[in-house]
Order: sequence, then structure tokens, then C-alpha cells
Amino acid sequence: MAYRRTPAVQARLDAQREAVLQSAVGLLAERGYGGCTMAAVADRAGIATGSLYQHFANKAELSVELFRRVVTREIAAVNAAVARRDAPQQRIAAVVETFAARALRAPRLAYALLVEPADAVVDGERLVFRRAFRDVIATEIAAAVAAGELPEQDPVLTAAALVGAVGEALAGPLAAEPAPAHEPAPAPTPAHEPEPAPTPAHEPEPAPTPAHEPAPAHSDNTTVVPALVSFTLRALGGRDDSDA
Repeated sequence: MAYRRTPAVQARLDAQREAVLQSAVGLLAERGYGGCTMAAVADRAGIATGSLYQHFANKAELSVELFRRVVTREIAAVNAAVARRDAPQQRIAAVVETFAARALRAPRLAYALLVEPADAVVDGERLVFRRAFRDVIATEIAAAVAAGELPEQDPVLTAAALVGAVGEALAGPLAAEPAPAHEPAPAPTPAHEPEPAPTPAHEPEPAPTPAHEPAPAHSDNTTVVPALVSFTLRALGGRDDSDA
């Protein structure tokens, strides 16, 4: 007789699987695919590594499920932004604006989703990801063409070109973001403790600490999103607000 899981056991496994995926999303955003190992995910989820294999056969399988979860969230955010706009061109701009802005707010996660070297199965999911965004844009282009707001064109071809251009434009800023520092390894303890350095007669005054540590400058990123929106509208043959 085949073993059947009781509802209580299944509920526990489902909750554990959800905890694993949430932990993996957090690690992906912090460390990218390279740091999202099976052992690290299990440790973050608070389970044994062997228990993780009850849910996912290997890292590739986990990565695919993780990728689909994050992409679904990003597509939902874009669709919500599109729904708040009325004119077709504004809706197209909302896709690019929302996608780019969210990517720059979470650069490590976006870099992992878009360009970080990963398993072949993840590359396949990236293709699905790009096609999903392409289809959202193509739908709005077709509506704009039908309304006479854009010149006649192939909506799917134009949308695919835009997705590729936007992804390529974001690759540089995302790659330029510093990776999070990992915990440094403790320094080895010497066999013989060295003699302490002599204390000077007059300890120099410490340098004053600024009230607010200046943040690293990312001035270029502040112009990336509006530049991409402007590029998109011009590429479509529409009129950008900055046009004279």
C-alpha cells in the first residue's frame, strides 16, 4: 500500500517549502546566484540541508522555481503600473519606467535575474521572462497603433527590440553596484602574542566623525530611468514630453 501523507504532514511540508523559497529570495537579493547555494538556503530557512532535498532535487531546480516566483512578482508590478495609466503611450512608458526603477532599487537581485552567469535551465527561464515583458509592451503598442497614436509597425518585433535594449542599458549600472561584503574570516591567532606597542605620552586627538557619512555617488542612476522612457517613446515614433 502506497504511503499517503496526512493533511497535517502535507501542511508542514508546504510551510517548509514556502520558508525555503522566501529564504532563497532573500539570499538571491543579497548574494546573487553564486551565494544562493543549497547549504546557504537551508541554513537561512533553519532546516537541515538534507531536508531541502525533499523539496528540490538540486540547485538548478530550486533556481528555476525561485526565478519564476520573482519574475511573477515583477510582472505583476508592471501590470499594476500599466493599469494606472490611460493613454497607450503612457502605458508603454509605465512598463519601462516600472521595470527599470525596480531593477535599480534592487540591483543585486536584478543583476541575478538579467545577466549573472547561471545554470542553463535558468537561461531558459530568462527567455520566458523577456517574452513576458515583450508581450506586455506589444499589447500596448498594438493599441497605440490602432488609436493612431503611433505609426504602423510590427508590435511584437518592436517590443522585443525594446526589451533587449532596456536590458542591455541596465546591465552596466547593475553590474557597477558593489557586491555585499561577506563576513571576513577571523585572523589567525599567532603562536606567541606580540608585545603591545608602547603608548605615546600624548594620545593624538581622533579625527572628528562627520554627522552623516556621505553615501557613495550614483548620480548616473538618477538619469537612467527617464532616459530609458524617453528612448522608448522616440524609438516607437511617438512624441516625448521633452521634445520641442
